[in-house]
Amino acid sequence: MARLDFSIPDLSGIPSYAAAFALPLLDPDHATPVKVSGPNGKAAARRYNVYRNNVTVSLIEALAATFPATRRITGEDFFRALARSHIRASPPTSPLLFEYGRDFPAFIERYEYAQSLPWLADVARIERAWLDAYHAADVPPLLPQDLASIRPERLGEIVLVPHPATRIVFSPYPAVSIFAANRSSGPVGPIEATGPEAALVTRPALEVTVQILPPGGFTFLDHLIKGETFGEAVAAATAASAEFNLSANIVGMLQAGAFTAIHQGD
Repeated sequence: MARLDFSIPDLSGIPSYAAAFALPLLDPDHATPVKVSGPNGKAAARRYNVYRNNVTVSLIEALAATFPATRRITGEDFFRALARSHIRASPPTSPLLFEYGRDFPAFIERYEYAQSLPWLADVARIERAWLDAYHAADVPPLLPQDLASIRPERLGEIVLVPHPATRIVFSPYPAVSIFAANRSSGPVGPIEATGPEAALVTRPALEVTVQILPPGGFTFLDHLIKGETFGEAVAAATAASAEFNLSANIVGMLQAGAFTAIHQGD
């Protein structure tokens, strides 16, 4: 299948024609490059503008496909204006469209007209994590018996290897509940959650799953994912939340397939 390349690469050291053609593509206020011409040397402003519009529309559609909940929350017109502003500020650098939009959540956080939706950027972060989990490598998850085989006195020394699909997102807002309510095409009911939420995004089989972590769960998994020992992660989670329940968190991470292997200390 042919691949459409909308990336704007480093143009230093390449022919001036290519640079002149690529640089104005995402800026409608920039004049058609003088070096671009049609048949018989005629001006090609109309043709170039059609191509420029198609590039922008394709990038907006790519963002819409990656962030459907964000688009549903904001509405179509607002989302397209938001996406267009992002495209002009952050052109793509990869020919793979699914890679585009990694910095979209951070852009939303700064976007002047989204300040009344302070949780919107975190919803977008969960959506980006969902896509990354979807495209991650297939690796068998850690089984409960693998962890049960560790002697209790050595448990605190082990280091867990995160699954390539595992992502965690913390939000000071109920972003996971808002994400879940807006991800489908059905009617959105009232969202009763009001406090902070953390998402665990995994793909234990063929489908990506997103679940809300229990108290202390984000800190626990964050330390494990960073390569700290099991004992260090438990200590950090206990300090972060008096409600941290080790057994519940272990069951949850195993059921979600968040890890793939165990490294034991010497």
